[in-house]
Amino acid sequence: MSSSAAPVQPPPPRPVRFGILGCADIARKISRAMRMLPAGAATVAAVGSRSEDKARRFVTEIGFPAARVHGSYESLLGDPDVEAVYLPLPTSLHVPWATAVAARDKHLLLEKPTALCAAELDAILAACDASGIQFMDTTMWIHNPRTAKMREIVSDKDAFGDVRVINSMCSFRASEEFLKNDIRVKPDLDALGVLGDVGWYCIRSILWAVDYEMPETVIAHRHPVKNQAGVLLACGATLYWADGKTANFNCSFLTNLAFDVTLYGTNGTLHVTDLVIPYEENSAEFSVASKSNFVKPTIGWDPLPRKHVVTTDLPQEALMVQEFTRLVQNIRDSGGRPERKWPAITRKTQVVLDAVKASIDKGSEPIEVAS
Repeated sequence: MSSSAAPVQPPPPRPVRFGILGCADIARKISRAMRMLPAGAATVAAVGSRSEDKARRFVTEIGFPAARVHGSYESLLGDPDVEAVYLPLPTSLHVPWATAVAARDKHLLLEKPTALCAAELDAILAACDASGIQFMDTTMWIHNPRTAKMREIVSDKDAFGDVRVINSMCSFRASEEFLKNDIRVKPDLDALGVLGDVGWYCIRSILWAVDYEMPETVIAHRHPVKNQAGVLLACGATLYWADGKTANFNCSFLTNLAFDVTLYGTNGTLHVTDLVIPYEENSAEFSVASKSNFVKPTIGWDPLPRKHVVTTDLPQEALMVQEFTRLVQNIRDSGGRPERKWPAITRKTQVVLDAVKASIDKGSEPIEVAS
């Protein structure tokens, strides 16, 4: 008699051990995302702050009480148990600390805006490339399954055609306290202001809509709103492509909450009203009109737009961390190489942002976008 041995199951993957560099409010959201992931994905191994007491309170509040506490950023980077770093520091601090993360061969999940300009971002990406580590920015909505469904529809040449016009609006009405004291209105911390904050989402949504084809020219809208320190509070721009495509965006700290994006194609129109942060965590919708015509004698539309609803078991920030950890595990456990599409997308976003900022600084002169 013979018996076949049961197949040997591979051991479950070891979770990626994150260090959080700084105790910013957004880090609470990312920590929550890590707790929501299946076992074996990610854990917070350590938190670093300029104040050891603040770091100790933070690890308790985020639900990782076993995480080690470091009273300096340098100490966290020296922690041998940390293999990936989430970095939510102010943009002005990204270059020194992101390059320090890369120099320690730790994978980097970097808050947006990733840098004050493309030259700074290039220094970060060069350091990551030299160390062979994974880089990703934290544009969360890219990882929502709704985004993949929208891509499927926009790519349907029969139903949607070619994208010709894009409108994007991202804003929220900031409180007086925010407008006085938030790091996003301080020239020494986040000098890009609203352009680097929600304007980043506008630019990314436009580039996403055209499958990351770079525009030829950018012209900023006239009369941007700035605070007394010269930091942008509201602005916008128009982007132009050589084939006649155009895109408009507005971003503001001074108008009601809006994350609207509309794509106009030769055969279809797609509209989403909550792109960056969906109305609900587990469900996201958008509407599509295709091959629209009038009901004669011009008394209605036929066919009517259709609403699409996409559900998800995990919110988009958890899906983002899950994808990042998958890439890190592939490098760590299987000898894989870093996924290069993420730094490439980040850099394109930064280059267009630079062009918009240059046009604003030059009184809305047209700026050619660098290749």
